[in-house]
Parts: sequence; C-alpha cells; structure tokens
Amino acid sequence: MMHFDWVLLIEKCVLILIIISVSLLVAMYETLAERKVAAWMQDRRGPSRAGPWGIFQPLADGMKLFAKEEIIPTSSSRLLFVLGPGLAMLTAMMTSAVVPWSSHFVIGGHVVNMQIADVNIGILYIFGVVSMGVYGIMIGGWASNNKFSLLAAIRGASQIISYELAMGISIIALLMMSGTLSLREIVEQQQNGHYYILVQPLGFLIFLICAFAECNRTPFDLSEAENELNFGYHQEYSSMKLGFYLFAEYVNMFISGAVMATLYFGGYDIPFLNDAAWGAHHGQNWLAIFQVVVFFLKIACFIFFFMWVRWTIPRFRYDQLMKLGWNVLIPLALFNMLATGFIVLLHQNHWHF
Repeated sequence: MMHFDWVLLIEKCVLILIIISVSLLVAMYETLAERKVAAWMQDRRGPSRAGPWGIFQPLADGMKLFAKEEIIPTSSSRLLFVLGPGLAMLTAMMTSAVVPWSSHFVIGGHVVNMQIADVNIGILYIFGVVSMGVYGIMIGGWASNNKFSLLAAIRGASQIISYELAMGISIIALLMMSGTLSLREIVEQQQNGHYYILVQPLGFLIFLICAFAECNRTPFDLSEAENELNFGYHQEYSSMKLGFYLFAEYVNMFISGAVMATLYFGGYDIPFLNDAAWGAHHGQNWLAIFQVVVFFLKIACFIFFFMWVRWTIPRFRYDQLMKLGWNVLIPLALFNMLATGFIVLLHQNHWHF
C-alpha cells in the first residue's frame, strides 16, 4: 500500500491558507492605497477618518458590503448569477499556486518550500487559469439579463482574448532564453546570471501593457465604462457578490505584479547580494524572510505603477483599444519572438550564419 505523506499535506494546506489570507489582505489594503495614491496625485488627503491615517477604511468598506441588502434580479439566471463572481474570485486566487514566494524555510529539520506547486509547466498553468477568468465576466454579464451588462461582458471578453494572444507570444521569446516553463527555475537562472528584463525589454513592455488589459485597469477598463455602459458587467450585483468582482480585480493586480517580478526581475532574488553566502552566515530562515520582503517590495512597485497610470492616463475609445491589441502589440510580439529566436540560433551556432 502506497505511503501517504501527511506532513506534506498539512504543509501545503497551511501554505495555501497563508497565501490566500495574505492575498485577500493585500487586496483589501490595495483599495486604501488606490485612494491614497489618487489623493496624493490630486493634492488632497484621501481617507483619514476611519482609524489613524485611514488604515481601518478597508474594514469599514468590507462591513458596508456585508451589511448591504443582497438583491438578485427576478429575471436573471439565479445559478449563473451567483456563479459569476465566485468564478472570477476563484481564478484570481488559483494563479498564486505556482508562484515561488521565497526559497525555503527549515523547520525542525524539515525543508518547507515557499511554493504551493512546483510544476514544470508553471507558465502554461498561469495562462490556463487566466484564460478561465473571462468566464466570470461573461457569465455575470449574461446571467444579469441586462443589455448594458451583456454589452460590457462582450467587451471584456473580446479585450481579454485579444490581449492574451500578445501576452502569450511575448512569453514565448522569454521561454527561448530560459529553456524552461518552471517559474522556480526561471528565478534561479536569474539569480545565477542576470534579470531577463535586460535581454527582453520589448517582451516585458508588451507583457506589462497586456497585464493592464487583463486586469481591466485604466486605460483598458472599457468593460466598466460608465459613460456608455451605465456601470458595466456587474451593474446588477450588490453586497459581497459585487465585492467579489471588485476584490478579484485587486487580487489580479497583486498576482500580475508577482508574475512580472518573477519572470523579468528575479522574483524573490535580492539584488546586489549573494543569497547563498548571506544565508550561510545569517541562517536560511532569515534569508527566506528577507527574500519574501524583497519580493513583496517588487510587487508593491508594480501595484503603485498600476495606480499611477490609472490616475494619469485618460481612457481609450473601444476601437482604439482593439486596434492597439491587434495592429500593434501582436505584430510587435511576433517580431520580438522571431528576433529572439534568430539570436538564440546564432548563439547556439557560435555566432556564425
């Protein structure tokens, strides 16, 4: 009879609980950071009443959402209406499973890897899960039985599908350089060499723009355009169902920052420091904690950039959005992929034709 490793099961369950809790906590305080960044850019104070410096504002917003009356339109498809926001939140959380948050801890002689699932096709897993996010938007918009919600859902779905193509092609060029689909191996390669942002700047730029579209962030929040669509695909939602859609956007920002930091900026690697030597001198557990802090600082920079762009750049028209995706980003991603393949082949041939 096959031996079952209960210690590994408990370890993974605890890690899943920690990562989900941290993701939700970060998403909560991203809402406060969004308002504070907007206030700073507009020369005002922002939330300041709920606790010192407004730090309890996310708790007050959460209590308000829980206390609001939950309304389900009588003409809606009830099962799908409930399923939509749950699916959006689920897909946002599932992406974190393959992200390496640090190297490893040593607890009682047992090595605890800070990655839920170290699969050798981590990038394919991310794209598979992200592609499911479109169903949360489409199901919510269609089940509401509201023409504005349906139009917004169609916009959101077409936007996500078109920008996923450019994002996927930009990643192919990175895979040519790394030769692996494992996120942990990509981080380790950058630890032993150089960050991939130095050799794939165009691929990173394309990935970053597509991440804005994937997260429905300004200037790509066309599925929530109040001017022509009233409120967007979640117009008929209230209480925590609406909260799930809003939270999913902020969780997606957090995970997108984590993926970009992992692929292009060394993930949990500490810049200008020999991690192995520092860990041998100060202890592996302190090194792992330091790596988590550095990784979250990198993610925080991306989150700030998301917010900075939102309060700086005006929204595109929908035709401009689609034209940018199909006529500019996809050809650029194809060019980047072909140029990278050409350089890789030259390198393998010792720079001879």
